[in-house]
Amino acid sequence: MDAREIRIAAVRVDGEVARGANLGEALARSGARVADGDIVVVTQKAVSKAEGRVVELAGVAPSALALGIASEYGKDARVVELVLSEARRIVRMGRGVIITETRGGLVCANSGVDESNVARGSAALLPEDADASARRVRSEVAAACGADVGVIISDTFGRPFRTGQVDCAIGAAGIAPSEDHAGRPDSFGRALRTTDIAVADELASAAELAMGKARSCPMAVIGGTGIAVGGGAPASSLLRDAREDLFR
Repeated sequence: MDAREIRIAAVRVDGEVARGANLGEALARSGARVADGDIVVVTQKAVSKAEGRVVELAGVAPSALALGIASEYGKDARVVELVLSEARRIVRMGRGVIITETRGGLVCANSGVDESNVARGSAALLPEDADASARRVRSEVAAACGADVGVIISDTFGRPFRTGQVDCAIGAAGIAPSEDHAGRPDSFGRALRTTDIAVADELASAAELAMGKARSCPMAVIGGTGIAVGGGAPASSLLRDAREDLFR
């Protein structure tokens, strides 16, 4: 993309996002300015709450496997059971960390099961289909705000070769999640061969800087990206095929 000024506005939402909440209507009530061509980033936690993907741990019965892992790693066996139930397979375990591949194909810690920013004694699960969630939110925003936007569902991921976490896109609708530069000339005229920019991940991470982790801002509106809105592909298109993954 050409050099441009990108604007990011965090959106504050009063109170907890309730099960069945319409996130487009919440965005409209916030008074945030939303225009055609903007990108709306919504945190996974807000989407999971709206979709009823929050589980009370008191109702979880741990399996023998979950009890064994929990005992070895000093974890809550009920949480481990949720991690296992959300996983397609365990990729790695060690040093108290469980890396899984989720049923949706994401490789992440603890199948994305998270006890932060939910009521004590509960845990949030990832949306069952984050791309479908993004399509639903996009429709909600169009109805409530009258704007044709792209939508990104974001979540926080660690990275295998760097410390710290960044937000990534686990769901997308109305935008192309990546921008392939292969064949374009670099600044010296050489053709780029493998550069494929994960635009959706970059926008998710930039939005997190504005939203923060505990500011009651589960959404952000990004303007001025110059990204075409309307078509695009799901965020699942960013997942690396296992045959091309050197580290599984």
